[in-house]
Amino acid sequence: MYRIYLVEDDKGLQKSIRDTLVRWGYEVHVVKKFDAIAKEFVHIDPHLILMDITLPFYNGFYWCDQIRKVSKVPIVFISSATEQMNIIMAINMGGDDFISKPFELEVLNAKIAGLLRRTYDYGKTKVNLLEHRGVILNMTANSVTYQDQCVELTKNEFRIIKVLMERKTRIVSREALMKALWDQEYFVDDNTLTVNINRVRKKLQTLDIENFIVTKKGVGYVIE
Repeated sequence: MYRIYLVEDDKGLQKSIRDTLVRWGYEVHVVKKFDAIAKEFVHIDPHLILMDITLPFYNGFYWCDQIRKVSKVPIVFISSATEQMNIIMAINMGGDDFISKPFELEVLNAKIAGLLRRTYDYGKTKVNLLEHRGVILNMTANSVTYQDQCVELTKNEFRIIKVLMERKTRIVSREALMKALWDQEYFVDDNTLTVNINRVRKKLQTLDIENFIVTKKGVGYVIE
């Protein structure tokens, strides 16, 4: 089921869109905190965002820019601010489409369905982001973002962080990590895993992330 994040402050329109999208089979998450839209986005990890321009605290352009730092998720602007400059700005800031208010809900459905179809693989949905303590792993871009800084990961660095974040707060054995990194048919020196873990830690340190991966001596590693 596709997840839609609805960022709209008009309560009447908000309810109308939400109820209609739910009937069409979408899972809809309505914005709760207009001053924490980026954090809500990471928590929800939606497949598409419906974003108004005029919002409390910061406008939709600002939040689109913040989200684009960590994700390429489709963003559709819905707004009555239909001046040409606003439409141009919406697209330049990373928006994928612009729907002018008022609009027919059938048109909205068609736009959403078309954009989802072009973006995702015939209805297959997947998690694109993992987050813990403000550290965001983008699984489509193989990168880590923290406090507006981003760094790309090698294949092994990505696999290590992915496994640990998927099992956060649980200890992952060295054997489990080695299986995730290398074909188990081949012998790999145990020290090779240590070298890779150290590389991940150094990469995280470039983002000022300290003590994110904790060693459990004789057992494995954990993200606490």
